[in-house]
Amino acid sequence: MTAENRPGLDGLEVGQVVAEREVEVTRDTLVRYAGASGDFNPIHYNDVVAASAGLPGVIAHGMLTMGLAASVVEEWAGPGNVQDLQTRFSRPIPVPNPGAAVVTFTATVGAIDAEARTARIDIAAELDGQKVLTKAQALVSCA
Repeated sequence: MTAENRPGLDGLEVGQVVAEREVEVTRDTLVRYAGASGDFNPIHYNDVVAASAGLPGVIAHGMLTMGLAASVVEEWAGPGNVQDLQTRFSRPIPVPNPGAAVVTFTATVGAIDAEARTARIDIAAELDGQKVLTKAQALVSCA
């Protein structure tokens, strides 16, 4: 990995928004993710099973949500520059049928370590103004 494909520390400031994206999650999205991941838990496709588990309906996979958050940071940081990603799941994402759950992701510089040449990127993920991830943070290697 060369410095050319990393974001530079120069010009980065704590509190700076570096990436934003809205993502529509549909039932089709869940089918595709289940096939790719092998996670065929029926709470992700069967309304009756989801309701019997006390959920508000079919919900998105947690790892899908985390992957979407990571992709927002990775698109800004460049391939291979996200060193670490951590989060806690704070609420499920119900996916209507028909329709879509629209999740908003905002990546903000949370801290800069000039000596280590890294930036901590805090990721907000919200559905209808409510957080779906808590303490979502990525560590990014910078030039």
